[in-house]
Amino acid sequence: MPLITPLAQDHDADVRELASFFNETLGFCPNSVLTMQRRPAIAKAFIQLNKAVMANEGRVTAEQKRLIGYLTSANTGCNYCQAHTILAAERYGGSAERLAAIWQFRDSPLFSAAEKAAFEFALAASSVPNAVDDSIQSAMQQHWDEGEIVEILGVIALFGYLNRWNDSMATTLEPGAVAAGNTHLQQSSWQVGKHR
Repeated sequence: MPLITPLAQDHDADVRELASFFNETLGFCPNSVLTMQRRPAIAKAFIQLNKAVMANEGRVTAEQKRLIGYLTSANTGCNYCQAHTILAAERYGGSAERLAAIWQFRDSPLFSAAEKAAFEFALAASSVPNAVDDSIQSAMQQHWDEGEIVEILGVIALFGYLNRWNDSMATTLEPGAVAAGNTHLQQSSWQVGKHR
């Protein structure tokens, strides 16, 4: 049972307009945003941050950003965000093969050396305590420019916020996210759990 009940999508006109962004990324407005809008300034700031972080300014693709978000969320144990990020990765071109092989990224030919560096960075940066070390930094600098590293860490940090928000709120998963989790996360220990 969620800690806070989400408000209706039309509760705040400004939030509703900004949240239309999620219709492209997920196909629906997330319940997390509908919960945040109990304080509209938080919902608006979050949506603006999400849009800024997910903008593609360099070579980091929309699909890669969602896979980074997925690894970050799985690493911290947030089932809500795992379902959202795997759904969004698929919507942004992630093949069934890449989605299924994400946990074998280190050895998979489906992922480039640059992606492997970013994925290692995501796991290290989302760990507590933080596990980013000199070798991970070096690999990132070898494959990504400084702006792209900022984009990648922006995704990791954004999902750090979302992981804490949704796991603490026990935010209810939307049907589309549940379907994506059931389809793409069967090989993992993913389950809806408290997000019913």
